[in-house]
Amino acid sequence: MTGPSLIFWIIFVIPLVAFLIWLMRQDKRKGWIGLVVLAVIVVGAVVYTIVKNDGKQDANVTQQPAN
Repeated sequence: MTGPSLIFWIIFVIPLVAFLIWLMRQDKRKGWIGLVVLAVIVVGAVVYTIVKNDGKQDANVTQQPAN
């Protein structure tokens, strides 16, 4: 893994997973709060990706010719 990838995992992913596990264990109503938080995060990530890329293709990716 590269340095930025490791930093992303250490700073964002691991604490997020730990927080979601803690949050779902605190909820006595079958984990509804955890599911809502997870849904908000997923929707936010999708919206951010769409707004950030604005439908443009990554410059580092080349398309394969159709056969």
